[in-house]
Amino acid sequence: MNDHPSLGLDDVVHQRVRLGILTIAHEARRVEFGYLRTQLDLTAGNLSKHLSVLEGAGLIEVEKGYEGRRPRTWITLTPAGTTALADEIGRLKQLIARVETTPED
Repeated sequence: MNDHPSLGLDDVVHQRVRLGILTIAHEARRVEFGYLRTQLDLTAGNLSKHLSVLEGAGLIEVEKGYEGRRPRTWITLTPAGTTALADEIGRLKQLIARVETTPED
């Protein structure tokens, strides 16, 4: 059985934008849609698609509401999202360790 760390990478989490969303949501605990859009340099439509994928996988919760009269959307990492992010980071660290310990030619 092959146990190479790359085999355990989760395509839902590992995609660059979604990994960024999960990381920012982890740091902030609750993050506003506009902040994510700005930080990740995305269009609203593109960000919405990535959020839908993460929400469908149960990794985030999306809450819509108002701040005063302005509509807002907040994103929170779920416990499953926290676990998935930690697992992904662990596998990435394993990959990095393999490169750092590989003798140079």
